[in-house]
Amino acid sequence: MKISILIPVNDFDVVALVRSMSGGIDKVPEFCEIIIGDDGSSEEFRKMYLSLEDEKVKVVVSEKNIGRAAIRNRLITESSGDFLLFIDADTMIPGTAEAFLLKWLTYIKYSRVICGGILYSNTPPGDPDKMLRWKYGRKKDQKKASERNKHPYTSFSTFNVLIDKAVFSRLRFYEELKKYGFEDILFGYQLKKAGIDVMHIDNGLVHEGLETNKEFLTKTKFSIENLSRLYDNVTDKRTFTSVVGLLQAYRCLRFFHLTRILAGLFIRYRDWMEIKLDSAKISLALFRFYKISMFCTYREIHRRRKILPMFNIPPDAI
Repeated sequence: MKISILIPVNDFDVVALVRSMSGGIDKVPEFCEIIIGDDGSSEEFRKMYLSLEDEKVKVVVSEKNIGRAAIRNRLITESSGDFLLFIDADTMIPGTAEAFLLKWLTYIKYSRVICGGILYSNTPPGDPDKMLRWKYGRKKDQKKASERNKHPYTSFSTFNVLIDKAVFSRLRFYEELKKYGFEDILFGYQLKKAGIDVMHIDNGLVHEGLETNKEFLTKTKFSIENLSRLYDNVTDKRTFTSVVGLLQAYRCLRFFHLTRILAGLFIRYRDWMEIKLDSAKISLALFRFYKISMFCTYREIHRRRKILPMFNIPPDAI
């Protein structure tokens, strides 16, 4: 059995991560290679990635940015392992690479898809402009395996996940989603439809690449529009809804005929909410309302087959 470590990246310094993982695979021979997927990075970063190449580290280059799904699919094709460990570029190992890698071997026989989890620093970021992403990550993303295993497909994430390569003979990441948002949830839905079990373990990596409040709000807008378009296109809406908490909330609101009211509130108070979410005192309750009311707005507009000009998002952005 051989395991490939796959790291998709775009303009992010992965030198420390790769060197740490490289040292780890020297001690854990089941891990055979590290492949960096350069997704249209600048020349400066590309040179940095290429400088890391050796007998264990390979760099796969895409001259242009092809998107998170497409670069992952390309890494799958280039890999030689029987299992594939996907790791996001903006991560840090909380302990030693050897301990992190060895823990996967303990569980690999129990499931074809194993999620290790996401961790956040216990200390708030020094930059208050990154507080929204940190607070949201601590509340929403950082959960014990026992909690994530209650809803394994909803909690699926490619941030830190080990997948049997044979799974990709049936499934691939959906490349039509070019920008950030819900591509992980879509793959979780595909796994559930295919009857492939997902296991969660406590083998987390620390998420270090925190976006600013404004950057995170922009990504949230992309992800909510992605979700609305996906909802229009999936063949099994019941199963898709079962793996997306936001859709479950929307379904309840629609039952009580409240979606148009929330869409109206979003349009009226959007600017005010975004100011509050980019302030010193951030409310996650307000952020949840911001997301569900935005989704209600998109549903109203998508049903009329229009675009949403208020966000100035180009049609080809997702």
